[in-house]
Amino acid sequence: MSYTALAIALIFVAIPLVLSKTLKLGLERDTIIATVRSIIQLLLVGFVLQFVFDAENVVYMVLMIILMIAAATENARKKGKNIPGITWKLVVTFVFVEVLTQGILLGLGIIPPTAQYIIPISGMVIGNSMVLSILFLNRFTAEMSSRRDETELILSLGGSAKQAVHRPLMTSIKASVIPTIETQKTIGLVQLPGMMSGQIIAGADPVQAVLFQLLVLFLLLTTAVITSIMLGYFSYPTLFNERVQMIE
Repeated sequence: MSYTALAIALIFVAIPLVLSKTLKLGLERDTIIATVRSIIQLLLVGFVLQFVFDAENVVYMVLMIILMIAAATENARKKGKNIPGITWKLVVTFVFVEVLTQGILLGLGIIPPTAQYIIPISGMVIGNSMVLSILFLNRFTAEMSSRRDETELILSLGGSAKQAVHRPLMTSIKASVIPTIETQKTIGLVQLPGMMSGQIIAGADPVQAVLFQLLVLFLLLTTAVITSIMLGYFSYPTLFNERVQMIE
């Protein structure tokens, strides 16, 4: 694909801009910022990845993964700013998910230990973990706010913090994981995953592209469940003081 073709493809940005302006949705500024950022960020990443792949240096690969985790943490922590220590909770969660998934993939020889495999898969795993964190934190803070009276009632009757927060916690974990599960139910019927489509367009064997896509889907399912559970159990104790009272 040429830069000229990319410029022509901006018509797909112009359409929502025109519709937003016509209907007075007020999305023009955010759309333009998102478009400019995506172009700059992806082009920079493209050049960086080319350098990392050519260098074949473990240090560069690790630095790239650290950068992904840092960016994911910065983006997700804004949704949990009312939870004490949310930054380190997110970092520990992202690092654990990354180490677990890569440990299994490399330890069992499912993928070769090269940057061409590790970095893209790490990006998908950490990115999915970030999205799940945002979904969970949004739902959990909303649940705790709406169920505050119920939570305080359980505490007043002698219940523990874990008992008081059980229902909103479980509801939030389920709600954040459901989109991943539902997506997997319709994959291949409603949508063809971007990675698989990209491989096919690049000339890869369609069956091999499907097998690799299935690997990624299984990874994302594990990522979704572990991220929500870890973040949930990291977060809820910090909502109470030493007297098992909810912190304002």
